[in-house]
Amino acid sequence: MPIDIRMPALSPTMEKGNLSRWFKKEGEQVKAGDVIAEIETDKATMEYEAVDDGTLAKILVPAGTADVPVNQVIAVLAGEGEDVKAAAAGAGQGATMPKSAPAAITPPPLPKAAALASPAPARSGSGAAALVVERVEGANRVFASPLARRIAKESGIEVARIAGSGPHGRVIARDVEAAKSGKGLRAPAGAPAAFAAAPSDDKIRALFAPGSYEVVPHDNVRKVIAQRLTQSKQTIPHYYLTVECDVGRLLAAREEINATAPKTNGAPVYKLSVNDFIIKALALALQRVPDANVTWTENAMLRHHSSDVGVAVAIQGGLITPVVRKAETKSLSAISTEMKDFAARARARKLKPEEYQGGSTAVSNLGMYGIKEFAAVINPPQATILAVGVGEERAVARKGKIEAAMMMTATLSADHRAVDGAIGAELLAAFKALIENPVMMLV
Repeated sequence: MPIDIRMPALSPTMEKGNLSRWFKKEGEQVKAGDVIAEIETDKATMEYEAVDDGTLAKILVPAGTADVPVNQVIAVLAGEGEDVKAAAAGAGQGATMPKSAPAAITPPPLPKAAALASPAPARSGSGAAALVVERVEGANRVFASPLARRIAKESGIEVARIAGSGPHGRVIARDVEAAKSGKGLRAPAGAPAAFAAAPSDDKIRALFAPGSYEVVPHDNVRKVIAQRLTQSKQTIPHYYLTVECDVGRLLAAREEINATAPKTNGAPVYKLSVNDFIIKALALALQRVPDANVTWTENAMLRHHSSDVGVAVAIQGGLITPVVRKAETKSLSAISTEMKDFAARARARKLKPEEYQGGSTAVSNLGMYGIKEFAAVINPPQATILAVGVGEERAVARKGKIEAAMMMTATLSADHRAVDGAIGAELLAAFKALIENPVMMLV
């Protein structure tokens, strides 16, 4: 029976994707494991591998198509021995699902006031799935897999608040796991409504003379940035703390370390940047102030054991924050090497979802642009983000005398639900102590 190839969900937050290109043509043989397409998600470009053998009978979504919904049929595969023309003629109508995705199951309509029972698992081709229908207020219903419902119950999360990424919005296990860190959670019942909707495109364009501007459509990266930062500012009560750091010792230590770095073929094995010291200092500061190394959820606080530090990297059309895991345990040279790899692959859209999702805090450094001071927007579900400005020579007062010193301004943005002001101040003080005495990061 023909197999529907569907747009995969390559990350827990993915709702749509761009089908960049096809590596196989109609009529070509496909083996399990073959790369058949390239999918552009909101953060990266990833290869899509086939999980079945057969012949690519029909491509339904051409290369270059944007905003293809997750689970939409994008092509049809004729199984071994099947009539390819017949499979192409019935493209998209087959019931068989690929092994990589569960079948979409539409439960029968149920009485509005009736208690809803759990039907027996429905099966379709090689993809089998079971749906549990739960009753919520009025006629609203939530579809969730048994495993997802069990995990949600054990975690104290209402299934009705979780945004499902499965077929027809079904809540699956990975949605619940994402919800534990605050991702994909809807506002609870009775929560205040969001701010008034922004003016429509037509109303905004009417303010400007025709022909006086160029229309540049938003890509997936820009849409996701807008969505997440709006969510952050509307739902997270930000507060800000600023500190001035003397980086004279740090710059001297960096220069000495780089000068004595081992070399391969005449080139240094590593070259530390100021940002590498900042990442390490923030990671160690979180270990010293564990009450700041947290993530807020509606039912509990998640206190993290390790310091996973996201680092904002500018890419074409936006930014992405790859995460240095367990940064407190890594040497400065290891952090430097990892960040260079992350930055290169981020700009090429080759990062994997697990490399930029999560994290307990983040660093945003605009010092290389000459920015003296700024406040960054928290990246949910993180509770803090550190904004770092340029290191520059400034006049400072010491023991009644004016002296020149290399100073750097750092501003902490914190989620007041999770990190109280005094805790935020302790974190920033610990960071300042480490930055001003870099030898403490080497022991």
